[in-house]
Amino acid sequence: MKPDKVLTLGWREWVGLPELGLPAIKAKVDTGARTSALHAFEIETFTEHGKSRVRFRIHPKQRDPDTVVTCIADIVDERAVTDSGGHSEKRLIIETLMTIGSWSWPIEMTLTSRDSMMFRMLLGRTAINGLAMVNPSVSYCVGKKPKNKRPRD
Repeated sequence: MKPDKVLTLGWREWVGLPELGLPAIKAKVDTGARTSALHAFEIETFTEHGKSRVRFRIHPKQRDPDTVVTCIADIVDERAVTDSGGHSEKRLIIETLMTIGSWSWPIEMTLTSRDSMMFRMLLGRTAINGLAMVNPSVSYCVGKKPKNKRPRD
């Protein structure tokens, strides 16, 4: 459900991606990035019931390469994306439900390796446009990591 008012986010927030089996993942909120990005490796495309889908794996926790979650999602597009270093890369785009606190709405995300990045997810401005504003001087405006929730796998 889309929020009825504007949500205030900090520069980093705990978000959930329940359709991907990720109840809590730390995301960097980046209004300089147009599109949201999710860490992914072992990306494999396939067709199921006439739909293009993708299976990928993710390390949902920073600095923890041993925790791995396998995710499956519908592919909605494939686009060339330019990263902050000016490098262009063709990426798969998925749409999934995102939750922040009691708020939830569908967002589009690219899949890419973020192993060298500090955050496994980047929340771009398109995903929060008209729904949230960012206070860059604070973290976790919506709350700390949900307790007793573990990723599957």
